[in-house]
Amino acid sequence: MSLITKNSIISCLATICLAGPLTLLSCKKDKRTTAEKHQSADTLACIFPYSGKLPKLSAAEMTRRKNQVEHFSKKLWRDYDNYAFLVAQNGQIIYEDYNGFADKAKGVDIDAHTPIHIASVSKALTAAAIMQLVNRDKLQLDQKVNTILKTFPYEAITIRMLLDHRSGLRNYAYFCDDPAIWDKHNTVTNQDILRLFTEKNLQLESKPDTRFAYCNTNYAMLALVIEKLTGLKYGEAMRRMIFKPLGMNDTYVFDIEKDKERSSKTYRAGGMQLAFDFLDAVYGDKNIYSTPRDLMKFDLATYDPDFLDKKLFKQVYQGYSHETKGEKNYGLGIRMINFKSGQNFYFHNGWWHGNTSAYVTLRNEKVSIIALSNKMTKKTYLVR
Repeated sequence: MSLITKNSIISCLATICLAGPLTLLSCKKDKRTTAEKHQSADTLACIFPYSGKLPKLSAAEMTRRKNQVEHFSKKLWRDYDNYAFLVAQNGQIIYEDYNGFADKAKGVDIDAHTPIHIASVSKALTAAAIMQLVNRDKLQLDQKVNTILKTFPYEAITIRMLLDHRSGLRNYAYFCDDPAIWDKHNTVTNQDILRLFTEKNLQLESKPDTRFAYCNTNYAMLALVIEKLTGLKYGEAMRRMIFKPLGMNDTYVFDIEKDKERSSKTYRAGGMQLAFDFLDAVYGDKNIYSTPRDLMKFDLATYDPDFLDKKLFKQVYQGYSHETKGEKNYGLGIRMINFKSGQNFYFHNGWWHGNTSAYVTLRNEKVSIIALSNKMTKKTYLVR
């Protein structure tokens, strides 16, 4: 199945999103002014739920759309046993389905409240936290990283270059695989990565801001920036800035010292459980566990007028990679397809161990499509 074909979920939704009777639903409105929101108890740059009026599908239209998406879902996930899948519009769930085991050995099923490792979709949330700090003037997009992380040795690299993968940094997953750099009997942390830059005199892959190269190291460094500016560990900062105010009650940042038992397990395609490894303590690029319902809440919040200043918001969804002539591009924590028609399609995929994830946000229609799996499959990506 190609990216957008007659069989894809996007094609399916394109025929229904703008059709059919709509009525207005007034969501529980956050009546605070922007200034009042910013005077939260935490005094952090928090993301708040969408506070406007949203179109609501009629019962008949909901049934029609649900049937169409269900037909696609049953065909996509046929003969596959581990997934969580949701399609929503304006925060109204059109269809959701959960199947398989979060922990096969213990007989724990995947359901609507089962957090699954969302892998690189975590980058969209890390980027959102960074942008909130920029929005509150705690940080500037073109500020040099070494003005915040004092031991960061690369003078020319900025926050924006970390966000859009144009920094030229080497991927920690690769250089830590070198026994001359790291002993894989030891778990590597974000702080270790920062320290290794200097201790091992690690050279850049390319001159900063000369080319796009997707690299997990960028977001591991952004997590340290969040910690430095908030005075909190990344997991607690994300909880207070994003998860708690949005009611993402099933979402957390994995702590390798505390969360091994409670986390959903991950499996090879054949069903063998995969063990944790020496890279599993690094966060920011990955290591957020979440659910489709919680990610829907996050997606909906990005439509709120107070989410970001308009100029900043535009920069998030602007392409920066431009590697070759074509349609694929990368913004600030979001992938995109820029069609010749002028229409843009935004998403982020993820893969870590046996976990795969897809987050699709159709901006014109306020449609959220989320697919997660903890058993290795590429079917997750076909929801695009």
